[in-house]
Amino acid sequence: MPVQTKRTTIYLDTDLHKALRLKSVESSKSISEMINEAVKVSLAEDAEDILAFEERASEPLISYEEMVKRLKLDGRI
Repeated sequence: MPVQTKRTTIYLDTDLHKALRLKSVESSKSISEMINEAVKVSLAEDAEDILAFEERASEPLISYEEMVKRLKLDGRI
């Protein structure tokens, strides 16, 4: 089943657009395909970050000052 698409307009920096056009020719992929892939990667990274935050939500909080003291005691600063 084909993926539904939605047409949109984006504004790119001129040099970025030129680079995308060149990569499009070399990779035989459309600029739309490359942008879709880049957005998917970015969203997947966000999802991983959200999971990591949720997994650590129950950890006790530590203040900046306490962290600096621990680093100093450990000889790392």
